[in-house]
Amino acid sequence: MSTLQPVRGTRDILPDEMRRHRVVIDTARALAEQYGYLEMSTPVFEFTEVFKRSLGDTSDVVTKEMYTFSMKESEELTLRPEATAGIARAFISGGLAQQLPLKYFYSGPMFRHERPQKGRQRQFHQIDVELLGVAEPLGDVEVIAIGAHVLDALGVLEKTALELNTLGDPESRRAYRAALVEYFQDHRARLSADSLDRLDRNPLRILDSKNEGDRRVIADAPLFGDYLNQESRDFFDTVKTGLEVLDIPYQLNPRLVRGLDYYTHTAFEFTTRELGAQGAVLAGGRYDGLIETIGGPSTPGIGWAAGVERLSMLLGRAPVAPRPVVVVPVGGGAEEAALTLTQRLRQAGLSIELGFSGNLKKRMKRADRLNARAAVILGEDELARNSATVRDLDTGEQELVSLDVLSDRLARFG
Repeated sequence: MSTLQPVRGTRDILPDEMRRHRVVIDTARALAEQYGYLEMSTPVFEFTEVFKRSLGDTSDVVTKEMYTFSMKESEELTLRPEATAGIARAFISGGLAQQLPLKYFYSGPMFRHERPQKGRQRQFHQIDVELLGVAEPLGDVEVIAIGAHVLDALGVLEKTALELNTLGDPESRRAYRAALVEYFQDHRARLSADSLDRLDRNPLRILDSKNEGDRRVIADAPLFGDYLNQESRDFFDTVKTGLEVLDIPYQLNPRLVRGLDYYTHTAFEFTTRELGAQGAVLAGGRYDGLIETIGGPSTPGIGWAAGVERLSMLLGRAPVAPRPVVVVPVGGGAEEAALTLTQRLRQAGLSIELGFSGNLKKRMKRADRLNARAAVILGEDELARNSATVRDLDTGEQELVSLDVLSDRLARFG
């Protein structure tokens, strides 16, 4: 290798893009907190069993995409491919069942070994909201409302559409599963090898297949809505009514499913057509059986996750970087005074840049490259008068300002 490059599926996030990421994360964090969702974090890797139990042995994530490695004493660890499983594990190992309901916000890097594509890398970043301990449909409404609120605050809600479906309760799910198995058994010859394997282990996973032949078979498969009992219909009606009360438009998508048995009732995705074939930017659902599946007490839950990269792409141009004030010492005698002054101004809350070398002309050119708002020039004459020359770099106007009141005078450039 002649030059060092980042590992395939990873990328460097440079300042312009980092500002977009920060807008997404900071906006989501602040809004989640308004709803009572407090930030937490889990380790970047877990015992592999955490993800196998939560994501399912037949899922593409577990069978094809996880970064798993072995440690001494036969411990098998996996870099987290998503956040919910770790949060569920933290709930169990932290003994938090007596503190329900719990509301969490989460952000951080995730890892999946999949084909890199637009807005989707092998190391990627997510924001995540989880509500634990609330079985009522109004919990579903609140979680979806947070997602809509975040997208709206980012200015991208109008670029998305909310797709909504219900997976019913376990009784409805069993009835639908039986109908689905019967249908796919009649079309075995047209299914891919992966789907044939899923037919025996988890037939709902077939509905997620991207294989074109599978998609043609799926087009005529039974719909979940035809197998819902009355309790499930009532639950979904309450969710839909709540969204209508909040003026959150939605589209029913009967093909929107989650393959694992612990998912129940509401499934939803905010999708866009502006990012190519992978259109989901924020997706979630109710997972009332998850915590019990991985060894904890029966605990209802609902949440969503959103890709920071994909949302930042929807934002378009990066937010403008803060415009600093540049301190420019003129002459060797001013260097020490400039060093002291810059530190004092920063402690006053100002964004200050200090050039490390160069004459006045070179330092002013650097101020232009930084898009600086003002320059504070320190020379022998200024220091003799305990003052500095403040130059407005937008208008060219300048004035002599006492160092005693300099921070107050510079505040107008903040």
